[in-house]
Amino acid sequence: MSSTTPLLDVSGLTKHFPIKGGFPIRRTVGAVQAVDGLDFQVHAGEALGLVGESGCGKSTTGRLITRLLEPTGGTITYQGKDITHAGRKQLAPVRSEIQMIFQDPYASLNPRQTVGKIIAGPMEINDINPAGGREARVRELLEIVGLNPEHFNRFPHEFSGGQRQRIGVARALALEPKLIVADEPVSALDVSIQAQVVNLLQKVQRDLGIAFVFIAHDLAVVRHFSQRVAVMYLGKIVEIADRDDLYGNPRHPYTRALLSAVPEATVEDEGTPARERIRLAGDVPSPINPPSGCRFRTRCWKATEKCATEAPPLVQVEGNKPGHLTACHYPETTDVKATVPAPRLAKDPEAAA
Repeated sequence: MSSTTPLLDVSGLTKHFPIKGGFPIRRTVGAVQAVDGLDFQVHAGEALGLVGESGCGKSTTGRLITRLLEPTGGTITYQGKDITHAGRKQLAPVRSEIQMIFQDPYASLNPRQTVGKIIAGPMEINDINPAGGREARVRELLEIVGLNPEHFNRFPHEFSGGQRQRIGVARALALEPKLIVADEPVSALDVSIQAQVVNLLQKVQRDLGIAFVFIAHDLAVVRHFSQRVAVMYLGKIVEIADRDDLYGNPRHPYTRALLSAVPEATVEDEGTPARERIRLAGDVPSPINPPSGCRFRTRCWKATEKCATEAPPLVQVEGNKPGHLTACHYPETTDVKATVPAPRLAKDPEAAA
């Protein structure tokens, strides 16, 4: 694989969940269009953030990438190989290189197994015997994620939420993957613990050169962790760009609205105009019957008849930097600024350990 070839290439990725109904024969009467035509790439060692409202398809996308779900359409190419519909034997060598960190650290660990057994599990399944033995490797991984190696024989219920998520990180690192999908890894944790886990993941990415797809709804955390950010709305990517360009120069109305909703902890001086807040009208439409044309048009203040009849493609629009793609017929002007306050996370990964 050449240096210019992306580690992961997703094209037209689609996932529709069938809706069964009817009596007495249960037949398909519709489909939930959870993911509908995603295009993005992830390069080796890169962190791509995936943000959007709850229900927009972020977690489904993560499970499709790791092949925990079977895609309805599109292609998933990993290191130049099409793994979209690969069978169990074909996926065997790929499974060890693509790992996942789950959202809930309480539900993703087997309460009947010790920490050592949980972390060594992937090595046993893949018949991997590291130098020095599996137990030595597990103790090394516990130390990497900031846990006491002597806790090898403890059970998950003896750990806090943040410590359990560190165990999940250690399990994901056991097979030395090249890509990790982190599905909202800090959303279930206390705010005081979130910084520690995010800094741990950042240290892992920097030291081991692992690529990340970082799924989250906290824009400040995504800005802290990711080099590029993709914004999803109702199963589609509406904007994708370099972190600084997207946060400083949002071109899609939905991206601008998201960024304007981030709370500010600063006190404004008298006479200084307040930062613009955009309050979207209505609710997110149902993915069972999404709007025609642009899916954001029912809540967009710039929508016209064209938005209802033509779906805007995700393309480079005038004024955008190379790689900044927007799916909008009437993108925001380049002088719009909707910056997000810098995240209050410890800069030194060791400072929060």
